[in-house]
Amino acid sequence: MAIMSTFLTSLLILSLSSFATSLSSNYYAKTCPNVESLVRKAVRDAAKSDKKVPAALLRMHFHDCFTRGCDASVLLDSKGKNKAEKDGPPNVSLHAFYVIDNAKKAVESVCPGIVSCADVLALAARDSVVLSGGPSWNVPKGRKDGRTSLASETIQLPFPTFNISQLQQSFAKRGLSLEDLVALSGGHTLGFSHCSSFKSRIHNFNTKTDVDPSLNPSFAASLKKICPVVNAKNAGVPMDPSSTSFDNTYYKLIFQQKGLFSSDKALLDSSKTKNLAAKFASSESAFKNAFIKSMIKMSSITGGQEVRKNCRIVN
Repeated sequence: MAIMSTFLTSLLILSLSSFATSLSSNYYAKTCPNVESLVRKAVRDAAKSDKKVPAALLRMHFHDCFTRGCDASVLLDSKGKNKAEKDGPPNVSLHAFYVIDNAKKAVESVCPGIVSCADVLALAARDSVVLSGGPSWNVPKGRKDGRTSLASETIQLPFPTFNISQLQQSFAKRGLSLEDLVALSGGHTLGFSHCSSFKSRIHNFNTKTDVDPSLNPSFAASLKKICPVVNAKNAGVPMDPSSTSFDNTYYKLIFQQKGLFSSDKALLDSSKTKNLAAKFASSESAFKNAFIKSMIKMSSITGGQEVRKNCRIVN
């Protein structure tokens, strides 16, 4: 009951604050004109030594925006008895927080107290897509950083086990459409998944079959080899064969029954989402254009109150 109360309260907070802050692509034109180049350098430097950084930052931004809006609450550290978002079950595998720390430090050295951590993360997510061969776009800026971060609220995030109805509901609560759902799901073209996110599809699927029958049999067999019933803590697979390249491979794999998550396969369970996925599978440019539009829309869900000096702690 307490969890549900917190959930409903946070949804109310999100609905009241969503899109309330006026964002602008030239928000820092006079106060911090070099902010974008500073963030871009921090992301590029980190990606040179760790190819997993771009995917990590894109996922981090998504997880931030779906909990209390894009307010950098995902960056706050747990303190005392307060368990922060980053330590909630869906977020324990998030990493590369140091990249945002480095970017913020560089920005603070030039423009102290001006640029929010939420804006730094939004810019880093865009730069991560570009570094991976994806499209660029003008990021609206002017977000504020939140002062609250609760692990219990990470229950709001879409789960990899969600069906199409649950996905639609999750996105609709944030003012996001079915097209946004399909376009943003394409972010799964980057990164790595632990076995825990899809193990229910390859082991004890139901009382009649061990493996989800909607999975390609040879693909399922390869997953079972990598992810046996008892597997190493960090075992897993790339999200797709080109997991460091931002392309439309994700959608092609769905139609080959090679999507990792139940939520990936779910895009084929509605005529509208299936048609959109087919469109993106056949046209990379259509996917990238839709992704830009949906990223700007998602990253404009705001909810913060301050500009943190240190992204890990409130002022």
